[in-house]
Amino acid sequence: MATRWGICSAGKISHDFLVALKTLPATEHQAVAIAARDLSRAQEYAQKHGIPRAYGSYEELARDPDVDVVYVGVIHPEHLPVGRLFLGAGKPVLLEKPLGMNAAEVRELAQLARSHGVFLMEAYWTRFFPASERLHSLLSQGALGEPKVVRIESGAPLSGCPRVVQKELGGGALLDIGCYCVQFATMVFGEERPESILASGFLQPTGVDETLSIILNYRGKRQAVITCSMLTWLPNQAAISGTKGIIQLLSQMWSPTELVVNGQHEEFPLPPPPSQPLNFSKSTGLRYEAQHVRQCLLKGLKESPLVSLAHSERVASILDEVRRQVGVTYAQDRA
Repeated sequence: MATRWGICSAGKISHDFLVALKTLPATEHQAVAIAARDLSRAQEYAQKHGIPRAYGSYEELARDPDVDVVYVGVIHPEHLPVGRLFLGAGKPVLLEKPLGMNAAEVRELAQLARSHGVFLMEAYWTRFFPASERLHSLLSQGALGEPKVVRIESGAPLSGCPRVVQKELGGGALLDIGCYCVQFATMVFGEERPESILASGFLQPTGVDETLSIILNYRGKRQAVITCSMLTWLPNQAAISGTKGIIQLLSQMWSPTELVVNGQHEEFPLPPPPSQPLNFSKSTGLRYEAQHVRQCLLKGLKESPLVSLAHSERVASILDEVRRQVGVTYAQDRA
């Protein structure tokens, strides 16, 4: 039986998620309903993507008995209230990153999911690409020996995008792209919390971070060095250096399709391009997290074994400390 998806929001990322779903067998994945604050926008997406029901409120989607799981692609500050709504209605949720504006919001959503016995996963799509699965397998096998240094550079010219620049929309390079880097380092170093966190950067006039560098120091003299920016292109690559070798993730590290393992190049191509255009490069890869969520639900799991709620809480706590040092605060931090 197909997993029946409800889509919350009619934004760019939701469009790409819907296009990615179409690359999967209809016997396994179907989009059956979409909701937006603007009913006409939901109806437009429903017609474009062949979705049978469109709603002008998220509450209607939460009440739809035919929805098995909800993909939430709203702006960052809406993640907590919208997540509350669907979890409270007993709907499993795949919620875009960051799960909350801060660690307190992430903890609240995680506790709500646990108390209701409902599946919740933060949509760190990177983790589910075949290249990422290969990387995790290599690390688990000890192919690098002990990982000692992780280096990540991630940046793109996004300063013309209001969602990234405006503080009230949850803007900032860290929450938009830097969180992928912190999540990646956390995965590599075995879910440990760093012994120390050092961060420095520059802010936009709006008060959000535009460029920053982060050093995460772990026990055993292991270190992650991260640079991210919303002002300019960076290599968008990552490298893991261990006592026995090095693995490089070529651009774009958040949607990896190429690895270089001790000088040997490995490719993991995406399926053929979909018929509809995408808003973001390699977004067909959103199919992999959808497949993972389906498998979790079929197994009766309440959280992902790969992106657990504890993992999301740990990453959020690091992001909070980085923001504190750089000087970025949101209204949600005072709640």
